[in-house]
Amino acid sequence: MTDEPPLRRRPAESRTGEASQHPPSAAPEPADAGTEPVAGGPVPLTAPREGTPTPVATSSELAEVVARFAAGTGPVALDAERASGYRYSQRAYLVQLRRAGSGTALVDPLPLPDLSTLDAAIADTEWVLHAASQDLACLAEVGLRPRRLFDTELAARLAGFERVGLAALTEQLLGYTLEKHHSAADWSSRPLPESWLTYAALDVEMLVDLRDALAEELDRQGKSAWAAEEFAALVRSGARPARVRAEPWRRTSGIHRVRGARAQARVRSLWYARDQIAARRDAAPGRVLPDSAIVAAAELDPKDEKTLLTLPGFGGRSVRRLARTWLTALDDARQLPEDALPVAPAVEGPPPPHRWAERDPVAAGRLARCREVVVGVAGAHNLPPENLIAPDSIRRLAWQPPEEITEETVADTLRALGAREWQLTLLLPALAQALPTPTP
Repeated sequence: MTDEPPLRRRPAESRTGEASQHPPSAAPEPADAGTEPVAGGPVPLTAPREGTPTPVATSSELAEVVARFAAGTGPVALDAERASGYRYSQRAYLVQLRRAGSGTALVDPLPLPDLSTLDAAIADTEWVLHAASQDLACLAEVGLRPRRLFDTELAARLAGFERVGLAALTEQLLGYTLEKHHSAADWSSRPLPESWLTYAALDVEMLVDLRDALAEELDRQGKSAWAAEEFAALVRSGARPARVRAEPWRRTSGIHRVRGARAQARVRSLWYARDQIAARRDAAPGRVLPDSAIVAAAELDPKDEKTLLTLPGFGGRSVRRLARTWLTALDDARQLPEDALPVAPAVEGPPPPHRWAERDPVAAGRLARCREVVVGVAGAHNLPPENLIAPDSIRRLAWQPPEEITEETVADTLRALGAREWQLTLLLPALAQALPTPTP
């Protein structure tokens, strides 16, 4: 298999209406000009260049893929499909790869849960992902951990693009449209339909081309070093599992309507009963019992099956079969002594910003001045403020600044909160000046 020519932006039509016979290889237009439509309209991309591959499902097939990708050249495009909304776990149910000289491979991690041999074959090259933070953890579970990566979504944010989805960027920079109608599919189902496999293969079809276009744009804007720091930070931390919350039940949608500690205890009891069932079934919790049903039951506190089943969300057959489980959970909450009821959680870090003026007007002033600095610097460099510096870092700095405010102490504080050196270079002088309260 030979290296394929790169897919490029569709050539603009000439003034006579005739299209150029050869696609250009120039850098993409800058972000502020990228919203202009491609002449003649974008080209629908409906099939991979070599056709839709059959998912690899055996050790011998995996060995062939390993050999192919070890012999390829250049960066490796990767993607993973999960079954969010269908399954309890966030595991990968399909892994897609593409490399010049190797073509595209779809790997089924159900029969092949250990892809460490593939990881070793591509360890020394750059991996290209879109929104890498969404996939790195599930890729790590099957043994795939990048040493170097390029995140096309993050690159687009740093370059100042307003629309950073894969389909939007592919259309804007390369002139091709991608279908995204299978993004929310149940990828845990088997066999996977041919149209789904085509969709999955197309997700990596143009990633390297997109990477090249964005790298050129970052270089043009002088932001390549910034992106390199961000990508390195992703490599260090992206594969870590999500932090387990101390009281995850408090994130039940609609819980703000539930008043009183006893009623919140009912939410908690129902939430954990549902979670145990969801984990055992490997089903998304909302498919076992909707959040709205938990809130309704917590508000009404039904004591018998007939009353329970009249509530919204309890009418489905599978939910009705578990009526005794839900009633037991409610009864458990009813029997709790007062000292076992939920109490307001201790707040980690600063309070919500809307309370600062009341709690600490001086700190509220610091936050306002620091935010003004961040917004101004971000605008000057065509960056989203949240990519220039994490908003939580600014809140923590403003709430509890160093005792002696200098550029060095502010830098130490922000580094401890995860700030990168390029961010400090842009922000330090102005933040150090903004933190002290102005004298009248």
